[in-house]
Amino acid sequence: MLGLRWNGAWQRATRTVIAASVLALAAAGLVAFLAMLGGHDPIRALDALWRGSLGSQYAIFSGTLVRATPLILTGLAVAVAFTAGVMNIGAEGQLLVGGAAATATGLTLGENLGWLVIPCALGCGALAGAAWAGVPGWLRRRYGVLEVISTIMMNFVALYLIGYLVRGPLQEPLRIYPQSPPIPDAAMLPLLGGTRLHVGFPLALLCALGAWWALRATAAGFRVRVVGFSPAAAHSAGLVDVRATTFRAFLVSGGLAGLAGAVEVMGVTYSLYENLSPGYGYTAIAVALVGALNPLLTAMSGIFFGALEAGAAAMQRDAGVPSVLATIVEASLILLVLAASVSRLGFLRRRAAGPVPPPALHLDTGDRR
Repeated sequence: MLGLRWNGAWQRATRTVIAASVLALAAAGLVAFLAMLGGHDPIRALDALWRGSLGSQYAIFSGTLVRATPLILTGLAVAVAFTAGVMNIGAEGQLLVGGAAATATGLTLGENLGWLVIPCALGCGALAGAAWAGVPGWLRRRYGVLEVISTIMMNFVALYLIGYLVRGPLQEPLRIYPQSPPIPDAAMLPLLGGTRLHVGFPLALLCALGAWWALRATAAGFRVRVVGFSPAAAHSAGLVDVRATTFRAFLVSGGLAGLAGAVEVMGVTYSLYENLSPGYGYTAIAVALVGALNPLLTAMSGIFFGALEAGAAAMQRDAGVPSVLATIVEASLILLVLAASVSRLGFLRRRAAGPVPPPALHLDTGDRR
C-alpha cells in the first residue's frame, strides 16, 4: 500500500513538472512570436524576460517573488471560492479594502503597540476583505443575486472608496498628493536577507499549505468540495447546508484577498493610494485556473505569473517591448489550460464508457417463397 501511494505521488509530481515545463515553453514561444509581430527582436525580448525574472538573485528575490506574493494570496482566494462553486470575481475590491484597513490600523496604532501592530494590521486587512465579500455573499444567500454581478460592482465601489479615503480621512498632512502618509516603521513587514522580499511571501506559502490541508483533510473542506461538485446532490443528501457552506467559502475567500492587500501595503508600498493594485485581483483568476484550483499548484502558478510580470517590466525597460504583452500571454495560457482540461475530461469519459460494441447482426432465416 505504501508503495502504491509513493508511485501515485511520484506520478503526480512528474505530471506537474511536465505541465509546468510545457507552460513555460508556451509562454516563451508566445513572447517571442508577439515580440516579432510587433517588430521587435524576439531574442532580445526573451533575454530581457529571463534577466528580469530569473536571471539573477536580485531578479528572483526582489522582483519575481515580491510580485508573486499578492498573486498567490488572491489566487488562493479565487481557488477557494471556485472550489465551492462560488464565482468570486471581487478579489480586486477585497484586496483594496484590506489594504485600506491595514493602512488605517498602522497609522492609528503603530506608535502604541510596537511590533504587535503587524498582526493587528494583517488581521484587520483580512477581516475587512471578508466583510467586503460578505455583502455579495449575503445577497446571494438571501435573495439569490448572482455573485458574478455583485462582486464586479463591489470592485468599483471599493475603487471609489479608496479614492475618497486618500483625498479625505487618510490623505497625507500636506493635502497635496492623493495618498496616505507612510505607515510607521513598526507596521512595516520585515525584509528577508537584505532584499525587497518581505515576510509576506512565506506567509502566503503557509496560507497555501493551510488551504490545501483544510480542503483535503477536514470536514469543512470536504463540505466545500462536495458543494462545489454538485450543490443539488449535497442538498439532497441532507447532511450539508449548501447556503451556509458557500457563504463561509465567500468569507474565507474575501479574507485571503484582504490579507493580500494588507501585505502589499505593509511590505511594498507603505502607503495607500488609488493604484495600489495593478489588477492583482483579476490576474488571480488566471492564477487559480492555471493552478487547477489546487492551493499548492496555485502557489506555484502565482510564482510563475510573478516571474512573467517581472520579466515583462524588464522587457519594456531593456528591449522596448510593451509590458502589456504579458497580459496577452496570460490570456493565451488560460485558453491553453482550459482546452487541455476539456480534452482530458473527454478522454476520461470515453475511457470510462469503454469500447463501443459493434452493431448486432440479425440473420433473416425466414422463408421467402
